[in-house]
Amino acid sequence: MTVGAAAVRVVDRLVDALADRGVRYVFGVDGANIEDVYDALALTAAPIAGIVAKHEFAAATMADGAARSTGGLGVVAATSGGGALNLVAGLGEASASRVPVLALVGQPPTTLEGRGAFQDSSGLSGTIDAVTLFAQVSRYCARVERSEDLDGHLSRAVSAAIAGGPAVLLLPKDVQQAAADPWSPGSIAPTAAVDAPDIGALAAALDRARRRGKIVVLAGDEVARADARDELADLVRVLDASVGVAPDAKDVVDPGTRGYCGVAGVMGHPELVDAVRCSELCLLVGTRMPVLARIGPDELLRRVAVLSLGHAPPHLPSTHTGTGDLRAALRALVDAFAPVPAASSNRDVHRPAAVAVPPSHGPGLRYRDAAAVLDRHLPDGVDVFVDAGNTGAAIVHHLPVRRGGRFVVALGMGGMGYAFGAGIGSAFVRGRRTVVIAGDGAFFMHGMEMHTAVQHALPVTFVVFNNNAHGMCVTRERLLYSDRYSFNRFESSHLSAGVAAMFPAVPAYLAGTVADLDAALSAVAEVPGPVFIEVLCDPDEIPPFLPFLPPAEADRSDTHDSGGTP
Repeated sequence: MTVGAAAVRVVDRLVDALADRGVRYVFGVDGANIEDVYDALALTAAPIAGIVAKHEFAAATMADGAARSTGGLGVVAATSGGGALNLVAGLGEASASRVPVLALVGQPPTTLEGRGAFQDSSGLSGTIDAVTLFAQVSRYCARVERSEDLDGHLSRAVSAAIAGGPAVLLLPKDVQQAAADPWSPGSIAPTAAVDAPDIGALAAALDRARRRGKIVVLAGDEVARADARDELADLVRVLDASVGVAPDAKDVVDPGTRGYCGVAGVMGHPELVDAVRCSELCLLVGTRMPVLARIGPDELLRRVAVLSLGHAPPHLPSTHTGTGDLRAALRALVDAFAPVPAASSNRDVHRPAAVAVPPSHGPGLRYRDAAAVLDRHLPDGVDVFVDAGNTGAAIVHHLPVRRGGRFVVALGMGGMGYAFGAGIGSAFVRGRRTVVIAGDGAFFMHGMEMHTAVQHALPVTFVVFNNNAHGMCVTRERLLYSDRYSFNRFESSHLSAGVAAMFPAVPAYLAGTVADLDAALSAVAEVPGPVFIEVLCDPDEIPPFLPFLPPAEADRSDTHDSGGTP
């Protein structure tokens, strides 16, 4: 219950209800039509805090990152007008990736809807209709028109989000301020339990296949959201299967697992393609296999029997078994093949062969060399958030996951700058060292969100690869348009110098060689707060991204010199 206020308001009840569901942070940007929520956050005695970001997109990705790291509900709050519209891209990523995020969006008072209110989005008198807008990027969207409607809408919104994707509550200012009864635990119906599916037919098909040949399991990030890593590992062992992961699910399989073959798709490894080629059957677990996860094994999967287990059918022909509780379904499947063999004592990280890329002789580090230095310095338990583009493709391909840590890349919408907010949100809820890896283009979009990490002294290491370009766009210009022009090469920028000037307390380093990067990572190993490292790289280096590579190179492992460093 809120303390220090004369009466309990709808916002007080809302904040206490969220705290009762385990929410510890509400990320957002303050403003006139959401300030009452922040007032309630300031006054509540419950263990929940408001965090003000620099931009609503970043606030949405903070909630997204917090949800992906914990498996719980992420919450973001924004005011009306431009603040609300800025949420759309972040919620679009959460929607595409089925991340449970609840957005609280302030609105002008109901008495002014359709009457010229500032930032009116009621849909009346020709205004933007926020319900229609947010319905396109959410599983549930509703305008709370009366104080007595809060509990029902909140219950349905949370249930929809937990089932997989964002939910949006539009909160008019007068409704936020209306009187309400104090919150008491149990006032809102709990999320309904999900029955485990009948996996008998799936178990029988897997049993027949393992008797005839090899099974390959391809796992997706739904395994992480369901906290089903142990169940997946048991299934792989009991089937004696080979296993690979979608690009956004590197951390769902221990890289020391027997039969681990690496990453699928455009950023993937040849070993996994070979495993699928020689398999009797492929089992997809918790992945819909979008295009970025299919290119490479795509044609092979059309020749191999494909079974699927997860929330929704994959984007390719398969026999699908739907489940709203992947963890329970995997456990039931494992039990059908009991006993489970003991885990191997081999804890070495398996390093699948890298694809060959054309040599690069430009300035700075090669992606593979930089990833190798990061691999030597990043300890187990570190969470890694990787952004889109050439940098993301290279890091997904080359950097092994940290044991006990999350490895997140957002491929639902692939929005540049996602990793900054998401990594910060994860650092809040996990309280552990988090590494954000992005390119300079992403930094210029949303990198100033690091100010939030500075303000709260969060343990975030920002590693920004600077090629003074939008690297993937430059690569496409070169390969698809004969390099006749470039819109995507920029004047040189000095990011580490700029960060050092803006934030004097933040260690900031420039790395143009392997030795520089090694020294920088050594120097910041014991720094408790934010760290910034700028890595110079070559805008003309082709990343390990299969659509950019000649067929002969995409099909073989990388055995030649990667080009060295200055």
